[in-house]
Amino acid sequence: MTKTVLITGASSGIGLATVLKFQQQGWNAIATMRSLEKAGELTTLENVHCLTLDVTDQTSIQNAVTKATEIGDIDVLINNAGYSLVGAFEACTPEQIERQFQTNVFGLMNMTRSLLPHFRDRKSGTIINIASIGGKMAFPLYSLYHSTKWAVEGFSESLQYELEPFNIRVKLIEPGPIKTEFYSRSADIANRPGLTAYDSFVKQILPNLSKAGESGGTPATVAEIIYRAATDGSAKLRYPAGGNAGTLLLLRKLLPDRIFSSMVRRSTVR
Repeated sequence: MTKTVLITGASSGIGLATVLKFQQQGWNAIATMRSLEKAGELTTLENVHCLTLDVTDQTSIQNAVTKATEIGDIDVLINNAGYSLVGAFEACTPEQIERQFQTNVFGLMNMTRSLLPHFRDRKSGTIINIASIGGKMAFPLYSLYHSTKWAVEGFSESLQYELEPFNIRVKLIEPGPIKTEFYSRSADIANRPGLTAYDSFVKQILPNLSKAGESGGTPATVAEIIYRAATDGSAKLRYPAGGNAGTLLLLRKLLPDRIFSSMVRRSTVR
């Protein structure tokens, strides 16, 4: 029987690459995005179903889940929708902070909660949350983004235990720097009028962070890891993915804070 995956944030980057990977492997792929105008080539592919879904809107979530389950039983949920809020914390507005958490954390949680009854009824399912190496380590100007990804890490690690009795697996994908619009169009830059104290620091840091993305892995590389996590049948929780993620996570685990922080400063504040 053909399996079905539901993917959020599927119009570009990792989400788009993941839709293509599952479709090529013979799955039904339900590609969701805020605007179907961005669906592009996905509308022409066999076994790909495009649905409107805004993860910050509970009504939109419920409507999409209802339509998705009418297409077929969902085997895998991939919570991929997200973006980065970049800049000095003091420059971030309350509205920007709220939107960052609504998208990266609460949207992911609400999507998960909406599909849990479906998975429990079937006594089967896999939830794959796209986190980041930024959920285990931190870099300058990403304090709010890191906050959300650390939340996703903790949420997912705890959730795995309570869902295990229902044969529902939880997986975390931890990409390193990836060549996507994450560092450009998809980023929200904090810029508070009249606050200039951080300007020189920001101008020094941002180009170095952008270079990491330019030399990073590809979305297709991450999609391969996501597919492996969905199909390996294991209880493994974390999957480093691309952009030297495995090496960076190992260094963060082994090195004392003082030494690792010094490495971050040397690579970003220069």
